[in-house]
Amino acid sequence: MLAAALVTTATTTAAALAAAPVGLLAHRAVRRARGAEALRIESPAGIDEQGFVRIGGIDQWISVRGEDRTNPVIVEIHGGPGAPNSIHTTRTRAWEQHFTIVRWDMRGAGKTFGRGGPQGQGETTFDRLYEDALEVTRHAIERLRTDRVVLVANSYGSVFGLRLARNHPELYSAYVGTDQNIQSGGRDTAAHAGLLERLRAAGRTKRLAQVEAIGADARAWTPAQRATYAKLSAQSDPLTLDTIKKVVLGSMWLSPLHSLRDLRDFFRGQSFSERATGGTAGFDDRADGTRFEIPFFIFQGEFDVLTPTASARAFFEEVEAPVKHFAVIEGTSHFASFRRPERFLELLLTHVRPAVAVAGRARSAS
Repeated sequence: MLAAALVTTATTTAAALAAAPVGLLAHRAVRRARGAEALRIESPAGIDEQGFVRIGGIDQWISVRGEDRTNPVIVEIHGGPGAPNSIHTTRTRAWEQHFTIVRWDMRGAGKTFGRGGPQGQGETTFDRLYEDALEVTRHAIERLRTDRVVLVANSYGSVFGLRLARNHPELYSAYVGTDQNIQSGGRDTAAHAGLLERLRAAGRTKRLAQVEAIGADARAWTPAQRATYAKLSAQSDPLTLDTIKKVVLGSMWLSPLHSLRDLRDFFRGQSFSERATGGTAGFDDRADGTRFEIPFFIFQGEFDVLTPTASARAFFEEVEAPVKHFAVIEGTSHFASFRRPERFLELLLTHVRPAVAVAGRARSAS
């Protein structure tokens, strides 16, 4: 959902970057230097590796960071499609005290897109990205010498996440969804109805007509219509819009891991990656199954309008898993884990890490 929500900022932001005044660039340089210092990992047991790995026949960007290699490993599946989480590394620095974080710029996204350009991404479909995610998972398991990893998926990445967790319990020790996206096979139209209500209340008649013309059945949407819907939904909600500006764009601008060229590629990759949503229109998560063989968690923004909290909770109530827990991240909308990274970490430590430890002991004893 992130790519579509930010789609209208791409052109204007790219132009602003090109014309940024010297003083603004100097301020950015100072803040990035401070961020780089904060990201330094000096522990002898730590790891800080960033670079390209051959995944699915192309070079794809993977970052591995953590203070202690013996900590549980998290593999993230980012949203968008086309919106890597690596821009938030400074915001989530505290997570690396307790977990080794593997972040991956998907095919068509971020630094992976910048490496090969639009002609070097190969097939950019849901199925291809799914296979890439499995390969990244196996790469992380081999590189970090662990038997399984915690799968953390956010927003559009959680469409992959549910399927990965359901189909491959041998690879994952737990599933954590945030900004959890539930595909309903066209039955759940509550988000669409909520958007219409917000637009009517605000008197946004032109945008209201756009949403009405798109229709409520997501199965019939083109990738372009899906992008338009998500953009209008994000813009209709003040909390989501504030989070995009302060958290997403703010993190992007100040990231010590991203040059101005990387930021340009970030936006270009978002537009390019819209095509991947075409293969998900008919997905039905309930029909695919609500039984998971691994601990299952959803930590959702309290006021999420892009991936509604009520829909995520309703799906969660039907889930059967060895351990499961649903929690609301208070005062947040979409991008909840990055708006309140300290609260997300608290939930990981309170619920996920103990479940992973118990499961690990059980495997050792068997």
